[in-house]
Amino acid sequence: MKELLHEFYLFIRERKKLWIIPILLILLLLSGLITLTAGSALAPFIYSLF
Repeated sequence: MKELLHEFYLFIRERKKLWIIPILLILLLLSGLITLTAGSALAPFIYSLF
């Protein structure tokens, strides 16, 4: 996993596409939030944000 992330970072840095990193981090955080709260009582409140 560490090698994959390093390779991905080198690919992005070489192609000057560093703006992709914040977008991917936000998408990962949102997907984690939705996954962790899917079975809880907070789910209706989280889904109403989107």
